[in-house]
Amino acid sequence: MLNIYIISLKEIPILFIDLRLINTKYIKAYSLMKNMIIASTSTLYGGEFLDYLLDDLKLHFKHTDTILFIPYARPGGISHDLYTKKVATAFAKINKQVIGIHESKTPKDAIKNAKGIYVGGGNTFVLVNELYKENLISSIKDVVVNGTPYLGTSAGSNICGLTMRTTNDMPIVYPPSFNTLALVPFNINPHYLDPNTHSKHMGETREIRIKEFHKFNTQPVIGLREGSYLKVNGTKITLKGNLQARVFEYNKTPYEVENNSDFSFLN
Repeated sequence: MLNIYIISLKEIPILFIDLRLINTKYIKAYSLMKNMIIASTSTLYGGEFLDYLLDDLKLHFKHTDTILFIPYARPGGISHDLYTKKVATAFAKINKQVIGIHESKTPKDAIKNAKGIYVGGGNTFVLVNELYKENLISSIKDVVVNGTPYLGTSAGSNICGLTMRTTNDMPIVYPPSFNTLALVPFNINPHYLDPNTHSKHMGETREIRIKEFHKFNTQPVIGLREGSYLKVNGTKITLKGNLQARVFEYNKTPYEVENNSDFSFLN
């Protein structure tokens, strides 16, 4: 709640707002110029790593030849070096060099000096735990809201939301907090899957799990299907790709949003 006080000084009313109750971090994150691609996945079925995004990434990273890669999520337990090598192979197709943040003795300086950042997929708990360990959450947020181009896939997309609580991953480590970058005003569920009416699997669907989330949390959740991504330019958030996204708002029936739609209404 925002506290507003009105007092009178020589019969002239003066308005005071209790700024202590305004989360200025979120105001900053939503108001400055961001340039982001938030993708559900790095690889489409039958395709190569990042291939479906490369044309867009040429433009996205057009002002730099070097990308700082954050390999902390370690899909399948892959080492930081091998993960970085895989990413470098993909970016070489568009003549970009890749440097792994783990190669730097001062990761915060690497973030500060980066001209482009890519946070890859894997396990979101492992990723967030490492980001807190290196004290990089605020560092990444600061440079992105000031215009450093950002690419996130899978876990690297999940952390763009308010919290990581709508990840699909197993909690194999325990980060200090589930709060993440808050660069968009909602949570993200990458790799969103629709219920399969022909399946004999009796476990919870993704939609059921998000409904469970909304029993304890109120922020919207965007279900990003494979091949879909969000393009963020400043305060504008546009759905790209060939598929719809599924939107879950608190106490509302879930609904579909077409590609090229603007998600800024969720601000």
